[in-house]
Amino acid sequence: MATALDQTDSTTRSHYEWQYLDLMRRIWAQGDERIDRTGVGTRSVFGAQLRFDLSGNRVPLLTTKRVYWKTAAREFLWFLTGDTNIRTLCAQGVQIWTDWPLDRYRKATGEDIARQAFSDRIVADADFAAQWGDLGPVYGKQWVDWPTYEAAGEGLFRAGPGVNQVAQVVESLKNNPGSRRHIVEGWNVAELDRMALPPCHKTYQFHVADGRLSCLLYQRSCDVALGLPFNLFGAALFTRMLAQQAGLQPGALVWMGGDTHLYLNHADLVEEQLSRTPQGDPRLEIARRPDSIFGYRIEDFAVSGYTPQKPIAAPVAV
Repeated sequence: MATALDQTDSTTRSHYEWQYLDLMRRIWAQGDERIDRTGVGTRSVFGAQLRFDLSGNRVPLLTTKRVYWKTAAREFLWFLTGDTNIRTLCAQGVQIWTDWPLDRYRKATGEDIARQAFSDRIVADADFAAQWGDLGPVYGKQWVDWPTYEAAGEGLFRAGPGVNQVAQVVESLKNNPGSRRHIVEGWNVAELDRMALPPCHKTYQFHVADGRLSCLLYQRSCDVALGLPFNLFGAALFTRMLAQQAGLQPGALVWMGGDTHLYLNHADLVEEQLSRTPQGDPRLEIARRPDSIFGYRIEDFAVSGYTPQKPIAAPVAV
């Protein structure tokens, strides 16, 4: 009996989502099986590329399962604040980052607390959140407050002013659009060991041509089933916000993956998603232009034309 994995290559089909499904199919059918950091195991390919048109307010939301784009947008706005504690996310009902502090708490205390109960306590108790909710210097800290050091006497150094990479990119897009240095980097080698999870979507590079802003996102490690749908929306949102701030039109999103994988315990998700057909043409509208890229709110974003098929649940590997 034929399965979704037996389908022929579909790259000639016009809907943008086929390239994602083809990548998923290739990994599951041909990827190298490996033991990974989590112990779950993956099938993996090295080096992958996807390309999406962002013109006309297009946005690469997957339609073969529901992607909770407001959750992804809230996470991205949180990155731009530079915050590294999950309390603000938990207060909004966003649990993307809860599993890592929860795992640390359970191992340290032996208490088998439920995730929701842990999240509720993070929100209700500031001292508890300060002790258990911090993730270390993850994405946002590096994006808007990359640490620097300055001399403080012979052989001594002290903390200097942090580097706001995002603000610098906005200014360079406005004043020097032809630059090849429009980059936001998360991979701070000196601080990786202090992070709950080193950055996966690590490098964003932006390019201006003919008044259009394009983004290339390099992702060193990619969970294709659960992480990539959020990463694609986040990168598209970032590009749209930067374009608006710099007075540019959106161009393309180019995504590149290093270790691009599916977890072995995602078999049901893979089979179900590959049996579905993409549909629709979602668009992302931004209601206003704040004075700063740091001034956007969740209410500023609206998605139309998005009629996804039902969600597909799968476990997160921590």
